[in-house]
Order: sequence, then structure tokens, then C-alpha cells
Amino acid sequence: MVRDTTVRLFHLPFSFMLPQRVASERGYFAEEGLDVELVERDRGDVDWKYIPAEETLTGDHDVDLYPICKWESIKRTWDMDDGRVVAKGTFADQPYTIYVRPESGIESPADLANVPVGVNERTGQEYTVVRALEEHVAPEAVELEHHGMPTDRLRALRDGECEAISLLEPQSTLAEHLGFEPVLEFENHMGIVGATDLEGEAFDAFMRAYDRAVRAINDDPDAFRGEYLSMLEMDAQVAPELFEEVDRDALLGEIEVPRYETPEPADREDMSAHLDWMKRRRLIDGTADIDVIMGPTAQ
Repeated sequence: MVRDTTVRLFHLPFSFMLPQRVASERGYFAEEGLDVELVERDRGDVDWKYIPAEETLTGDHDVDLYPICKWESIKRTWDMDDGRVVAKGTFADQPYTIYVRPESGIESPADLANVPVGVNERTGQEYTVVRALEEHVAPEAVELEHHGMPTDRLRALRDGECEAISLLEPQSTLAEHLGFEPVLEFENHMGIVGATDLEGEAFDAFMRAYDRAVRAINDDPDAFRGEYLSMLEMDAQVAPELFEEVDRDALLGEIEVPRYETPEPADREDMSAHLDWMKRRRLIDGTADIDVIMGPTAQ
């Protein structure tokens, strides 16, 4: 166990990050000798993405660890020198889903060729949507549009501003209660980025506490249902009109706490393959070096 190590941990108030809050609130980090401070942003103040696009977390915000999409972890560490990639995983049994209006005529993933899909740019879905669609349509037929946060994307689909959007749970269940139809599911890929001076023992302690939270949730998901649903309640505060269109009790009753997974140390071969794809797609500088992107805990 490490002793009295302070870790500023950036927290995303999304469904796949519930173990971070559980480990903090139930003292699992503290029992590992970590004084963890969750760094959060007010949901009402976020109009694009939770991860600041123009500021570094490890530098400008003095953050020691932050979760982010696997591809964006590669881009931020190279383009912005914002830490080093130290871990990866799916984090939870929760796929992304692309939804369309029932009258759209879109019935299969192949029908999404040249159809702009609403995403939140420079977040996990931008990259995962592209990778997923490339399995069904030609790369040049993949089109994306920025439509902001989940509630913004739901409004855009409802109002006919876009033909398709990507979502995670619990907003996926909300979409279905609003009458939208799923046409494609695909895995959510995440990573963890650490400051360059983060010590190995501190990171190992973080992972042990995180794993303990994962096991606690998976052993008794109903005990954490209130905390899980609170994330949807935040959406109800910023977009109440969406919830007025559905049976709220039926919506909440249908949502289940997912099964969580503990992140694994970043794998060099795996990350190199993602980096090569980003270079082919011209999503990152062709000179990007995996040895600069990955941290010392990488395998």
C-alpha cells in the first residue's frame, strides 16, 4: 500500500465510469493510501464535451489521471503532450448504439452510407462510430456531424436536424422510449491517461481500488442502482422536455446497472494498431510515435 499519495482524478459523469465514484465514496482509494480528489465539471456548464478541448488536464488542470476514449487518448497525448496512456478497456458491458427515426427508411447498417451520423466530436464515439461503420460501408461513405451532448443529439434526431445519432446507456433506453429504432451496436473502447510523473505504485493502488469497486457493483448491482440512475436525472434537469414525452417510471424501471470490467495496462501492440489506423485516416500526425504516447506501465 502507498502512503498518503494525493491523486487528482478527472471524473466523467457517464454510466461507464460509475466504479470511480464508488471507489471514492466507499473509501476504497483511501484504504489503498490514496487521497483521491474527483475533479468534475457542472453538467449544466458543458455545451460540447466534458474533456476540455483546448486545455491539457495534466498541465492546465493539474490532473493525475483521466479516463477518455482510447483513440482520443492517443491523440491528446501526442498532439497536446497531455500525459501518457497507461490503461485500456471497455470498462462496462455497454455498447454504443446508432438510432434513427422509424420513418427514416434506414433499416440496416449498410443504409447508413453517406448518412451523417450525429456524434459529439473529439470524444470516443467519433472514432468508434467511424470504425464500426467501416465494417458495413466504404470508408469514404462514412459521414459524421457534431450534435453535442446526448440530450443535444436526442433533440437533433427528434427535430429532424440529423438522420441518425450514436448513444450509450442509459440514454439508449431513453431513445427507445422516445420511439427511435436501433440499427447498429458496437463496442465502447476506453483508456486511462496518467501524468508523466505518476508513480507506478500509486497507479497500481488506483487499479486495486478500482477493481474492488467493480467487484462490489457486479456482486450487488441493485445496491448501486440509485447512483447509476442519478446520471440520467442530470439529463432530466438540462433537457426536461425529453422526459415529458415518456413514461418516466417505465423508463427508469427498464434500465439495468451494467456489468463492469477493470481496465488493463495498455498493450503496446494493441495501441500501435489503433495508431496506425488513425494515421491511415489522417486523424493524427503521420510522425506520431507510440513510445511517446504510452506510459511506463505499458506492456
